[in-house]
Amino acid sequence: MVLTTTNSIEGFRIIEYKGIVTGNSYETKTNFSFNSGKNKAIMDNVINEAKEVAFQKLQNNARNLNANAVVGINVDFETVNGSYFFVSVTGTAVNVATEK
Repeated sequence: MVLTTTNSIEGFRIIEYKGIVTGNSYETKTNFSFNSGKNKAIMDNVINEAKEVAFQKLQNNARNLNANAVVGINVDFETVNGSYFFVSVTGTAVNVATEK
């Protein structure tokens, strides 16, 4: 599946728009600390894992719509009340075909 932040894919033509899809993931602050330099690697791993989970959910939701690509992807990172870390990924599920 092609994933892109752009609204088109070079060499491909969008033939059908399937709908908006999302993928969300969260972690609690108790799983990592922003205050310690030695915990930076742990924090980076948690953030990357949360992002990967959100992208997997996005792809699964696109597959459920029988899409083969997602365009216009936006990634949003948020903290709520200093206790929760959220990753939200949103895009448009589409079917694309090569321009050949």
